[in-house]
Amino acid sequence: MTTPTLTAAHARVPGANSAVLRSEIRLFLREPGALFGIAVFPPVLLVILGCVPAFRESGSGPGGLRLIDAYVPVTVLLPLIVAGLQAMAPVIAGYRERGILRRMSATPVRPPALLGAQMAIHGAAALVSSLLSLAIGRLAFDVRLPQQVPGYALALVLSVVVALSLGALVAARARTQKIAGAIGSAVFFPSMFCAGVWLPVQSMPDALARVVECTPFGAASQALSEAAAGDWPHWVHLGVLALWAVALSGAAARWFRWE
Repeated sequence: MTTPTLTAAHARVPGANSAVLRSEIRLFLREPGALFGIAVFPPVLLVILGCVPAFRESGSGPGGLRLIDAYVPVTVLLPLIVAGLQAMAPVIAGYRERGILRRMSATPVRPPALLGAQMAIHGAAALVSSLLSLAIGRLAFDVRLPQQVPGYALALVLSVVVALSLGALVAARARTQKIAGAIGSAVFFPSMFCAGVWLPVQSMPDALARVVECTPFGAASQALSEAAAGDWPHWVHLGVLALWAVALSGAAARWFRWE
């Protein structure tokens, strides 16, 4: 008598998980702040920079590139950082604060389904924004599309994993939504600096660049720039990204609490 009941409950999980995903998508689309930060702000930043004449001058950037060429990888990384730290982490911490995760434990839907839905939604939104920046760079400012597509895709996937794992780690350590927002903001600005928002990594002094390349987004910026130029990303940069992905995801899994 017990086995059929358990089987039936588990049979309902896939449908319930899909319902959670649909519900989270609707909630996400109702948050204009998150949508703007992830999907609108990075491409708009690229347009603003591209409208500055100095950014379009030949040789104005590192390695004989234009500055606008160097900033496209930056605007590709920016939505990933926003999605993980500014959008996803406060949402999950808010669910914990309001007891939503605890109440879910009494249903066939397990709390990991909610975490998976959040990561899928924010990851997809960030990727769409990244692709939009690539398209705008090409169509509006004649920036070449990535020449080493497999290498670029690998670096981008690793960057997504790193950004979402970092957001999950912040959510794991934050007991409330406000704390998650504060921690996320504290990590957000150094992450943007390492990604090259204020100064491309290639233009940094050598000593500073070597330090920044050891950070996840510094390594990601370099790997994306190398693949965009037609070279396979340096294995050191891919290795740094992979190590950060393993470390951050492992720490998030270890410290994450549903209550």
